[in-house]
Amino acid sequence: MKTKFSTSWNSSKQPRKQRKYRYNAPLHIRGKFLAAHLSPELRKKYALRSLRVRKGDKVKVMRGAYKGREEKVEIVNVKREKVYLEKLTLVRVDGNTAKIPLNASNLMIIELELSDKLRKKKLESSNSTTPKLKLEKSKEIKKESIKKKQNEEL
Repeated sequence: MKTKFSTSWNSSKQPRKQRKYRYNAPLHIRGKFLAAHLSPELRKKYALRSLRVRKGDKVKVMRGAYKGREEKVEIVNVKREKVYLEKLTLVRVDGNTAKIPLNASNLMIIELELSDKLRKKKLESSNSTTPKLKLEKSKEIKKESIKKKQNEEL
């Protein structure tokens, strides 16, 4: 193998290269795999479809045996690409309890943890620079100009 990791593998159609990209990815890229959809209310508010899951976020489980449960995120393991929720545990045969690992793709963020200044800044900036909002504003401006022309003709 020539290199341990290459970003060019991501653009390949071959499943083996896609798997190789994910398995050998460094942590800063693995963090991007931990994104979850936002709830419809948050999606409208911030004009974003998904965001990286973070400790303290309240999420809803959308798939699997725990579907419908709403819990806070306790641990985000970037290396294993797993998310652990507060009250989701199972009891092992020896009596110990173990946290249940979940994929971030099977979760939906309901409530954001906004103590991080950088995350807050990203959400505020994304809200003002989204293409949808720009399109809506341009449509409003066009409608206003049409109304002005109609008023001038009368």
